[in-house]
Amino acid sequence: MREVDVAIIGAGPTGLFAAYYAGFRGLSVAVIDALPEPGGQVTAMYPEKVIYDVAGFPSIKGRDLVANLVVQAATFNPEYLLGVRAEKLSYQSGKPVLSLTGGTELACGSVLITGGLGSFTPRPLPAADSFVGSGIVFFVPHLADLAGQDVLIIGGGDSAFDWAQALAPLAASITLVHRREKFRAHAATVERVRKLPVRVVVNAEVTRIHGDGAVTGAEIVVKGGSAETVPVDTVVAALGFTADLGPLAEWGLNLDKRHILVDSTMATNLPRVFAAGDITEYKGKVRLIATGFGEAATAVNNAAVVIDPAAHLFPGHSSDAG
Repeated sequence: MREVDVAIIGAGPTGLFAAYYAGFRGLSVAVIDALPEPGGQVTAMYPEKVIYDVAGFPSIKGRDLVANLVVQAATFNPEYLLGVRAEKLSYQSGKPVLSLTGGTELACGSVLITGGLGSFTPRPLPAADSFVGSGIVFFVPHLADLAGQDVLIIGGGDSAFDWAQALAPLAASITLVHRREKFRAHAATVERVRKLPVRVVVNAEVTRIHGDGAVTGAEIVVKGGSAETVPVDTVVAALGFTADLGPLAEWGLNLDKRHILVDSTMATNLPRVFAAGDITEYKGKVRLIATGFGEAATAVNNAAVVIDPAAHLFPGHSSDAG
């Protein structure tokens, strides 16, 4: 059984900063996430969106924020276990043991849950049910991968319009299809996209994906109209994600709906298990990335004392360490 001082469940911004801070405290760290790359909700849903409320950055793209956090955490070489889930929590000699998908077990000094909104599952694209092949994605980690392509975006929310805006300078063509006339996306973003060379089709559905091994086209049907087939290299199904706590819901944590109740030390009701970020709930909770950063530091410092009772709660400022 492998051992680690702090197992962080969730590789979003809060989890990444926690990985840095735990390393700063001299603790070994493993970061676990069901998604294939770090960034959590930011990477999955709005990597190209500009964020304005992170202290010290007048504005920063989601992707750049995540990249900076990964670089910051790399100072202390955390281990990343991506594409796996923490399935079970048990205890041996009073310490947590995590069982991960694939059979890996981690004996932990403490566990820090920073899972954001929980596990993400993309909403399925019905038109793709009978399609077997590549070319259908649910988010776009690397915009350059779609350069020069005919791109079909399905959805009417912020993600769909963010992708359209970000891909407009790169793609050969962009068609955005939404089943309603009104959009959930921010009105200003919708107006910006309408001024770009993006074809917006409303009151319509994609009924079929064409291709043999790779997407070559898609069939669009406007309500009350006939079917139209458009050339497509990649379909971005921006239909949103469903989020739930997954296996965490069975661990015996005190919950308020989909959120984990914590005290002022960010401790949960379970021994040596802490939580931080959007997944937590307490009186006066504000769900901001900036809030999550502070909660991460609070959780790690309190976990450090649990792991080693001789440790100081506050280790000093990072600037003192040079």
